[in-house]
Amino acid sequence: MARVHTPRIFSGIQPSGGLTLGNYLGALRRFVEKQGQVETIYCLVDLHAITVWQEPERLRHQTREAAAAFLAAGIDPAQSVLFVQSHVPAHAELGWMLSCVARVGWMNRMTQFKDKAGKNAEAVSLGLYAYPALMAADILAYRATHVPVGEDQKQHVELTRDIAAKFNHDYGTDFFPSPEPVIEGAATRVMSLRDGTKKMSKSDPSDASRINLTDDADAIAQKIRKARTDAEPLPGSMEGLKDRPEARNLVNIHAALSGETPDAVLARFEGQGFGAFKPALADLAVSVLEPITRRMNELMGDPAEIDRILLAGAEKADAIASPIVAEAREIMGMIRGAR
Repeated sequence: MARVHTPRIFSGIQPSGGLTLGNYLGALRRFVEKQGQVETIYCLVDLHAITVWQEPERLRHQTREAAAAFLAAGIDPAQSVLFVQSHVPAHAELGWMLSCVARVGWMNRMTQFKDKAGKNAEAVSLGLYAYPALMAADILAYRATHVPVGEDQKQHVELTRDIAAKFNHDYGTDFFPSPEPVIEGAATRVMSLRDGTKKMSKSDPSDASRINLTDDADAIAQKIRKARTDAEPLPGSMEGLKDRPEARNLVNIHAALSGETPDAVLARFEGQGFGAFKPALADLAVSVLEPITRRMNELMGDPAEIDRILLAGAEKADAIASPIVAEAREIMGMIRGAR
């Protein structure tokens, strides 16, 4: 009889600094919505962050800040497991085991490595090249069945499915599930406020291109007022924004923040220009984000409490992952150890 895998959600965010509106709409808010529906496990993936150089003290600050964002957005440690990746050794151990299952050709096809390495591929860290195997381990260490991701991360979940399938085939088992990527809703990919064809990113040199979760109300309103748009009035449906990426992005952001469909937003603003739309969007964005920013600031005032929450989460995560990785070791033929 085929193994039935318990429904379980896993997802992670790199604590590489400056979480944005894109992280909130594309990830954090979705994470909160899943609480109580199914077991939810959320991770700050610091081992992925160090695939490129990180200043140590800054990485510690960014990890706590990312945890504060999760908590301020509504993640409840009593309902979800929230922890730091490096606090649970099963991630690194299973990452090595799965790197021995994955094929080099699979890694060569990963577009994110090509994008990040650029023309300097020979000089980047081995970790940056091999980290998709660690990402697969992050998911499979919990035998997660569903993975909320942005569109740009879908390829990594597909690789995880390939690795799980090869492991199961090679060892004649159904030990690992085939996790499903979860991509849903308006503004799952929030674009730059300065260029609607590019993703909103914390790495963009222009701070005006993004709304940071640490921005105050004035900064949020100013960035939306100055967001790049065009001179045309808004149409009555999204079809009319097909060739207007900046306008489409702002409408998608409004829809995601208000919980409406983009077409419903346009029905209210049809025929109006951005002189009317932008102030409405700014007010909406401030009403949603300002309480999160305020709560983040409160949490960052007590780093010891953040650390306590993360360590408690790591204990819960380890209790799930360690037995799974121990069983995977046995399946691969390793002698059972003390752990």
